[in-house]
Amino acid sequence: MAVTDFEGRTAFITGGASGIGLGIAKSLEARGARIVIADLRPDHIETALKQFSGGAQSNSVSAIEIDVTNREAYAAAAEKMQADFGGIDILINNAGVGVEGPVLEARYADWDFGLGVNLGGVVNGLQCFLPQMIGHGRGGHVVNTSSLAAAVMMPEQFVIYSAGKAAVLNMSENMREALAGKGIGISVLVPAFTKSNIHEAAQNRPAHLREGSGFTESEKALSEREIGDEWMEPDEVGEMVANGILNNDLYIITHGQFKNRMRERAEAMLAATPDSDFQF
Repeated sequence: MAVTDFEGRTAFITGGASGIGLGIAKSLEARGARIVIADLRPDHIETALKQFSGGAQSNSVSAIEIDVTNREAYAAAAEKMQADFGGIDILINNAGVGVEGPVLEARYADWDFGLGVNLGGVVNGLQCFLPQMIGHGRGGHVVNTSSLAAAVMMPEQFVIYSAGKAAVLNMSENMREALAGKGIGISVLVPAFTKSNIHEAAQNRPAHLREGSGFTESEKALSEREIGDEWMEPDEVGEMVANGILNNDLYIITHGQFKNRMRERAEAMLAATPDSDFQF
């Protein structure tokens, strides 16, 4: 059954303690959902909980510390959600890291970090939570966070980031029919310039993936990046996501700046495609 309102629904939001994730949490909580903020950073969790009525004692908002690349921890979190709430209704696979650097300097540590979080974290969320969402029979909705970097050609320092986000976009498109047959909707959030902490990638990189990284200097420069005043507010993205869930929209796209580049890419692919009498 599609989600037509949020009252009494439980939403599990990864990367939910800051940026876009927190914006989504605020919007869904304001509309009646019970929120579980899942985040790697205890400092961000503490700050986030203070922003809800009742602070850490809020009855509608709780939090869990989790590394989305840790499958055992993720499975334990899913078991806890089943025990505490009878399973979740809305899964927001939002946790991500801004891995940037010259692609020819990338090492396995950089690929493993970027794809492990941006793609593997989404896979882990789906694997751990879809069985319970299907099993409880209440229907529900999944939102996977991709990026407009997945839909256009980007500078070479974004190769790892864009590759993971492109896979998330493609997965979301191709899972829609299968999930619909189980009463679950799916949307892919495709944001661009939004005020967030994604530039803090180096702080979230585990020690074993720091060794041998080719992006040390690039990540230092990224950590000093200033957030533009004109960038979108996370709360605005949160409202777009909430409306997208209710409308069961496949695409939730935040910005229009890349529309011409998206069109150019699609047209270039079509121009390179031979005509055929056989049509799917």
